[in-house]
Amino acid sequence: MIILGLNAFHADAAACLVKDGVVVSAVAEERLGLRRKHFAGFPAEAIKHVLAASGLRIRDVDVVAVGHDSKANVAAKAGYAMRNPARAIGSALNFLSRERQIASLNERIAADCGVPLADCRFTVAHVEHHLAHLASSFWGSGYQRAAGFSYDASGDFVSAAYARCERDIDIIERVFLPHSLGYFYSALCQFIGFDDFGEEYKVMGLAAYGKPTFMPLMERMLSYEGRGQYRLESKYFAGVMQKSQEELLDKNGRIVTPALYADALVKELGAPRKRGEPLTERDNNIAASCQLHFENVVVECLRWLHTQMPVDELVTAGGCALNGVCNARILRDTPFKRMYVHGAAGDDGTAVGAALETWHRSGGATPAPIQEVYWGPAHAEDAIERALRDAGLVAAKLEYDALIERVSTELANGKVVGWYQGQSEWGPRALGNRSILAHPGWPGMKDMINHKVKRRESFRPFAPSILEHRVGDFFEQSVQSPFMMHVVRIKDEKSEAMAAVRHEDGTGRVHTVSREQNPIYFDLISAFEKRTGTPVLLNTSFNENEPIVDTPEQAIACFLRNDIDFLCIGSYVAGKSA
Repeated sequence: MIILGLNAFHADAAACLVKDGVVVSAVAEERLGLRRKHFAGFPAEAIKHVLAASGLRIRDVDVVAVGHDSKANVAAKAGYAMRNPARAIGSALNFLSRERQIASLNERIAADCGVPLADCRFTVAHVEHHLAHLASSFWGSGYQRAAGFSYDASGDFVSAAYARCERDIDIIERVFLPHSLGYFYSALCQFIGFDDFGEEYKVMGLAAYGKPTFMPLMERMLSYEGRGQYRLESKYFAGVMQKSQEELLDKNGRIVTPALYADALVKELGAPRKRGEPLTERDNNIAASCQLHFENVVVECLRWLHTQMPVDELVTAGGCALNGVCNARILRDTPFKRMYVHGAAGDDGTAVGAALETWHRSGGATPAPIQEVYWGPAHAEDAIERALRDAGLVAAKLEYDALIERVSTELANGKVVGWYQGQSEWGPRALGNRSILAHPGWPGMKDMINHKVKRRESFRPFAPSILEHRVGDFFEQSVQSPFMMHVVRIKDEKSEAMAAVRHEDGTGRVHTVSREQNPIYFDLISAFEKRTGTPVLLNTSFNENEPIVDTPEQAIACFLRNDIDFLCIGSYVAGKSA
């Protein structure tokens, strides 16, 4: 069975191809075509890529699975409309607009693939948004049984779903809008001046520089009500968004969201910070308070979930599950001992979740565990050679061992390397195939890369990629984090060796690497360890305020315009002339 999974007309539009229960290709639309971050329209380029990469045509597809179901939660939607008739008008128009888009899906897919609809035989399966999130993690976890928790801003009028995951995924409780952990976090993110869509990770990083002095306010804004339910105090929030995300696109293709916070918050905290203004102690403390209260509520939610599904295993997804600080705390402060987070925990991941759930419903075998997510585009050696030649770069072509020797030596000598290998990663994290790499303990490295390479805020941390079997030697929690989903404390005695990846609060966002997941990256880190004694590399995404690079041309352009010393692209290594 061939299933095309989609997240369409929603932020992080994406497509995947699942063949007999196995994900064979997946990519977010933002990486391709116009390269607009968090693209929220129709993933036309992504669809064409996953089909071509799999050697298939749209005529071969049996089912198109979509991570959205308009028939879900109708009673909750109607109840909200009756209580809020003025807001319901805008929400209804949003709903009808998206339904028209989804209804025309068949025609749009066929047209973009260049075939008549009559030549297509696929049916369309709709999977509720949070069920798709849960499916992305449970069917990829390899667990026989697990508690499931999906949470984000909203999807199909739900902000969180709790589930028993065994033979099927049975949702036992939902949190309905307008109450949303995602809106709580995003509103405060906007207030601090990070008002571009998807900047919540900046608040998580900034929190380490502040103190949680605003906890009483946070507790008034968001309260835990028991039995997995939480509640937003409406006076602090502007209400449920009444426009679709595609309607919020500006002329440059960015999602521009309206303010989610209300005047009551301004009265308590003063004027919100404007983008570009210096960060103050107040802003740092708001971030710290927001992060801590978010964690506190999540911990209470999961303690309740464990009473309903008392197992050691937890699977989780949704945009809020990208909060690595909270993920590490879940393993410390809840009864759950093992945790699996899908590699694309945000809304792009619903494409995979919808496809895997559809496969399960068809009676297909339980999918094999998903332990690596290198499902994106790859570019052949001749394309790399052509791109290097067109850019006028002189590059040495090296055999495998010589390549590892050369790059690990440059890294050990404090050089910054652009690293471009194989297929790109699925999800928002650079996992060692589209990465910028550096020495994790080199003095001044963090500030240099933030300022001269990434050109971003100085407080932003970098991830340590570490050999999986060495995690316990360097970190206080021995976690498996192949998708970079846990932020844990670095051991004090390793602080100097990890200075460039050690955040202000002594933590690092761990990326564990095994030979089975990524042989060449594992060998590079191993070679670096032989030279330095540290089985860790500083790892950040190969980009500069843009989606992660896709083509060789994009990688070369990023290399040339930034202070990256060397580019290792496929079998080639290039430096910069004096």
